[in-house]
Amino acid sequence: MQRQPHPAGAARWPKLSKFALSACAASVAELVTFPLDLTKTRLQIQGEAALRGGGHVPYRGMLRTAAGVVREEGPLRLWQGVTPAVYRHIVYSGGRMLAYEQLRDSVLGRPDDNAFAVWKAVICGMLAGALGQFLASPTDLVKVQMQMEGRRRLEGKPPRVCGVRQAFYKIISEGGVRALWAGWIPNVQRAALVNLGDLTTYDTAKHYILRKTSLQDNSLCHGLSSACSGLVAATLGTPADVIKTRIMNQPRDVNGRGLHYKSSIDCLLQSVRKEGFASLYKGFLPTWMRMAPWSMTFWLTFEQIRKIAGIRSF
Repeated sequence: MQRQPHPAGAARWPKLSKFALSACAASVAELVTFPLDLTKTRLQIQGEAALRGGGHVPYRGMLRTAAGVVREEGPLRLWQGVTPAVYRHIVYSGGRMLAYEQLRDSVLGRPDDNAFAVWKAVICGMLAGALGQFLASPTDLVKVQMQMEGRRRLEGKPPRVCGVRQAFYKIISEGGVRALWAGWIPNVQRAALVNLGDLTTYDTAKHYILRKTSLQDNSLCHGLSSACSGLVAATLGTPADVIKTRIMNQPRDVNGRGLHYKSSIDCLLQSVRKEGFASLYKGFLPTWMRMAPWSMTFWLTFEQIRKIAGIRSF
């Protein structure tokens, strides 16, 4: 019989270990799928730019947008903003995964047979996602602004940021510390919906498969569960993601107030009124095509490194 490893660190600091393993798995997934995130962000902004007199929309569709970035800005620009994205996931994924497990196992009390009620999983997923995203919102703001720098240069506009440190300094100097949480409301709303789709769906699907089929707790089970969670997360999270991206990318006055939108509701109403309901699903295909491999990469990595670290399966 194969002996399961039980590193002393994992047993001594289980919460810290779970946080670190979650952050590690999320960083791997982010590096692999980041070009799709950048493509999605560009697509979400293009319609808005055209309506505000920013010229014609140069690309239509995920592939043309990605190809345009490579052709006009260089292939490495597909990873522009990846540094704050990894920083974000260290805080966001580490926080949300730890919070979800604590809520599930210690607060709401999952039974020994793993038959956790769906409504409890929904509560855990939304609360964990909202908390993790609130903590990580400053890094998400910097990531969005850095992703748009290549497009600003092509439009003849001066660069706003030249690096992560300079971006944080600029935001704080212009609007104070509070400006780091610009757009945090739609950000948190999106995270709650995405984690309702991701964490809740994965946890529910995985343990349903284990209870109702002959599959074991292995990579095949993890892959099937992550495929379900990626699709549901993209469907629920795309509208809030569009609103979040537009609010974070808008210019601001000296007091840190947005010049285009007063709130997430105002952005929602303007987007639907001027561009139609379909505008809320701009970038859905790259969002889903990113979330599906992101979710699969994350969950497969996460489950495997938990096993290696001697921590029980999620």
